[in-house]
Amino acid sequence: MFIARQPIFNRMLEVYGYELLFRSEHDSKAYDGTSDVQSTATIISGLFESGIEEYVEDKRAFVNFDATFLNMDLAELIEPSCLIVEVLETVIVDQNLIEQLENLKSKGYKIALDDFSESYNDYPLIPLADIIKFDMLSSPLDRIRSDVKQALNQGKIILAEKVETEAEFKMAKEMGFHLFQGYFFSKPDIIGKSGDKTTTKIQYFRLMTELKKIEPSYQILAEIIEKDIKLAYRLMRVISTRAGNDLVYSIKRALTYMGLKEIERWISIMMLRDLSEHKPQELMRLALVRTKFSELIATNGHMRKIKHEASMMGLFSTIDAMLDQSMSEALEGISLPKSVFDALTMNQGVLAPVYNVIHNYERGDWSSAELLGQHLGITEGELSMNYRDSLIWARDIVAMIYE
Repeated sequence: MFIARQPIFNRMLEVYGYELLFRSEHDSKAYDGTSDVQSTATIISGLFESGIEEYVEDKRAFVNFDATFLNMDLAELIEPSCLIVEVLETVIVDQNLIEQLENLKSKGYKIALDDFSESYNDYPLIPLADIIKFDMLSSPLDRIRSDVKQALNQGKIILAEKVETEAEFKMAKEMGFHLFQGYFFSKPDIIGKSGDKTTTKIQYFRLMTELKKIEPSYQILAEIIEKDIKLAYRLMRVISTRAGNDLVYSIKRALTYMGLKEIERWISIMMLRDLSEHKPQELMRLALVRTKFSELIATNGHMRKIKHEASMMGLFSTIDAMLDQSMSEALEGISLPKSVFDALTMNQGVLAPVYNVIHNYERGDWSSAELLGQHLGITEGELSMNYRDSLIWARDIVAMIYE
């Protein structure tokens, strides 16, 4: 099955949960917001069997349910603390549906109303709802002020979805929204940009420049790292998890233990971690998922020879948002292959299809992702497994660098 996740943030831009987008392997159409019987059964059984934490870690999963699946009690396969039951806007409300939702609430499940656009005072599911989701594209803020005010007065959690810009996030936040869903967090806020990260960026240039030389010097790399206690500490921590009982006595020895390609990836991750210090942690997590996803797509497809470049492209795909600069400005001075630069700044070149696969997959555009994947030599099953493996890898890296 295809399955992807979209983060849902609280007002502090901490991840509250993830909405899971999905499509079963045998469903030929993209998931369009309506709950297909086979798709929902697949995701619920899949989450139950493989472990929901692989997709949402210790957060909550928002999953769409229609009346058919509410009647089948499938939601109860997932613990109440992990699952938010999203009732689709297309459901026909009857007494049986109300009783099913009352039963779920009595067992501790939270109920969310998806894409709410009904009359707030008359809609019979309002008393049962814990969370109400307003679509910012179909329900602009000015049109829902009255509903939002009533919801807040009644103690409801209100969620703004399809928030695409920093300005929309700020407006919704000022109106009183508690939760926010959309890709606003991964876009640069050019108006509010500052240059306070320039020093941090330059700090890593010497390392990146040395690594791009025909014959990089472990000695020079070690000397640069030894002058930065934080980098030296992080390096030794990374090595300690890999060396086992082997003792590593020096920075230079640690570097040779890793190898040049792994050093470059590690230095890049550390640089992005520092650059994103005042940004949502999810931005760094997204970059990590993309770097592994890109690498696996290239490895399992027709691009094995440039898997390292693909990995670098994924890793640097959010640096514009981290620096609040255009992508061209953000990449200025960083020694990257032309293929990476062209893909990120112009969506052109040999790596552009890889980036587009990832972009479409993240947004649940399964048909486009599958078609592009086929051109790259990736099957649907491989694409889904590669994404899952990337989530797990990113989770482990985040635990290591933010510990």
